[in-house]
Amino acid sequence: MHNSSPAGTATPTAAAERMTPGSRKALFAAVTGTVIEWYDYALYGAAAGVVIGPLFFHGTEAGTTIAAFATFAVGFVARPLGGLLVGYLGDRYGRRLAMLLTMLMMAVATVGIGLLPTAQSIGVLAPVLLVALRLLQGMGAGAELAGAMTIVAEFAPSSKRGLLTSFVLATPPLGISLATLAFLGVSALGDQALMSWAWRVPFLASAVLFILAIWVRRQLEETPEYLLAQQRVQGRGERDRVPVSTLLTNHARGLFSGFLAMTGHNAVNYALAVFAISLMASEAVGLTRSAALTAVTLGSLVGVITTPVGGFFSDRLGSGRTVALGSAAGVVTAYPILLMLTSGNAFIGGLGVALGYALVITFTAGGQGAYLASLFPPRERMSGIALARECNGALVAGFTPLMLTWLLEIGGGIILPAVYLAMCCALSILAVVISPTSQRY
Repeated sequence: MHNSSPAGTATPTAAAERMTPGSRKALFAAVTGTVIEWYDYALYGAAAGVVIGPLFFHGTEAGTTIAAFATFAVGFVARPLGGLLVGYLGDRYGRRLAMLLTMLMMAVATVGIGLLPTAQSIGVLAPVLLVALRLLQGMGAGAELAGAMTIVAEFAPSSKRGLLTSFVLATPPLGISLATLAFLGVSALGDQALMSWAWRVPFLASAVLFILAIWVRRQLEETPEYLLAQQRVQGRGERDRVPVSTLLTNHARGLFSGFLAMTGHNAVNYALAVFAISLMASEAVGLTRSAALTAVTLGSLVGVITTPVGGFFSDRLGSGRTVALGSAAGVVTAYPILLMLTSGNAFIGGLGVALGYALVITFTAGGQGAYLASLFPPRERMSGIALARECNGALVAGFTPLMLTWLLEIGGGIILPAVYLAMCCALSILAVVISPTSQRY
């Protein structure tokens, strides 16, 4: 076909498909900030089965582990509240303000946990304060990924939306890996040092990272889609409405399908990143704490590398199909992965974690950003993504380590945990099936 544009001049369509300085800056700010936030959020998960239980709760090994994971789940209960609050601010007053606020909330909570006295020092007040800080941490995390995905999706060329948002979704495994690596490092100091003071170091070290992240995010610009939506509202003289009310009235189907789509991803992700550590380090499996941490750290790094591959597929197969593909892999591999985690061999256990990230998380994370962004218009997008994603996080992600620990106890083996993971993945496939036609592909 003949191109009528002058030589050396791109067509409007071609120009719209190129990365701009603003989009590159947004991608960098989103990725760096999310890595830091997820490092901080995952610190508690890495510590939960290792030090939090013994230091803040009393009882048997199983009892303290369950108590630690219950407190872990509390953070997820707060995530929808944080997502709604910051999502509202992001939709009403701009994405930049929202992303700075998430960073501040996470900074106060994470450093606070690092400074918190243990139960031996202040008794029952210790777990109470731990829960309060975990709630604040959860509120910050609840808005982080929603905001980061929204910013990148709105800056990204349409043909690269899946790939670019997948870079954001690749960062949680990196943050989780850094968190587990940090605890692996302090664990090398010995149990006595770890339990007395060394466990605090990874939490307190995050203060330096927050200063860097806040400086980076101060350079952010507002997205073109958001500015255009605001101009249209002002031009029509419309009153600003609470985005949630609009979402529930006009986009209930999108909210429901977005919620269900996250189920398999959240269940498998937190089974690999959190539950796997305590499972492999349990008396029944017999690995050392260091071996379990190493296996999860190395295995989760696979997700960092492969998630952009899922984003690549998302731009070519469609985001809905990509999410469904990863979820189907989760149904098939749930039992084999758990079998590998309980092998008693660190290499095989790490391979099981890597397999889960490569076959499941690659595609559920790679297609997730574009899929969720497509469900909502710009004026309600940040709130919509936050509500769908974080409500699922509260019910599924946060309680998955607790649920798997309980099912393991009552079932006396891995069959019930495997059934749970497979059912969660099946619900994600259903979500794509019931999505509006434009979001399935």
